[in-house]
Amino acid sequence: MCGRFTSLTPPDRIAELFGAEPPSPSLFDDYRPNYNVPPTTRIMAVALDGNGKRRIGNFQWGLVPSWAKDSRGAARLINARSETVTEKPSFRSSVPTKRCIIPMTGFYEWRTIGVDPKGPKRPVYVTRRDGAVLAVAGLWASWRNPATGKESPILHSCCVITTAANGTMSPIHDRMPVILEADDWTDWLAVGPAGTPTDRIVELMVPAADDVLVPRDVGTAVNAVRNNDASLIETI
Repeated sequence: MCGRFTSLTPPDRIAELFGAEPPSPSLFDDYRPNYNVPPTTRIMAVALDGNGKRRIGNFQWGLVPSWAKDSRGAARLINARSETVTEKPSFRSSVPTKRCIIPMTGFYEWRTIGVDPKGPKRPVYVTRRDGAVLAVAGLWASWRNPATGKESPILHSCCVITTAANGTMSPIHDRMPVILEADDWTDWLAVGPAGTPTDRIVELMVPAADDVLVPRDVGTAVNAVRNNDASLIETI
């Protein structure tokens, strides 16, 4: 599960880190550090364009499949399970042709292991041990409202791929995002007939090594989307 994260690195720096083309200033003219990114909002994601170049896109977090009648189901499709992503109708067409990387400074998780399910949700903030930006595996899709056809703009949306928790995360939750290491970015992003074979893609959708992530307990203020400042990631 991944339902909230932080985005604290500017688009131009993300482009530099991921070897992408410099982003258009107008695409992210309203960017500011976000300590509490919720589903269905606009987020950055790295993907290949039609010429095979890496670019930073502005995507809605919550996938809307190209065949959807409307976009109302996006909030239910913020995550895709790695075990079934090649089978589920909402995601399977994106696997061979529309893979992306979602940069995160860190992500929030809420403890479900060893806690009273009726008690208050206890948030944890998770970052890379080395301080680098998290490269989270994702899928994207393009959708146009069938009710208005060509008159409506195209909506680009994406989702996070999750996998079973590793040894670091399993005491907290049974799921975690798929974290890609830099050596795997090229394989993950290479799509289409000449792209990375499906069996290699499946190999990449696995838990991160136990020493990659560091979780820390944070306050419950993150539970409310209206709260958005640096105090949310302070250890308690």
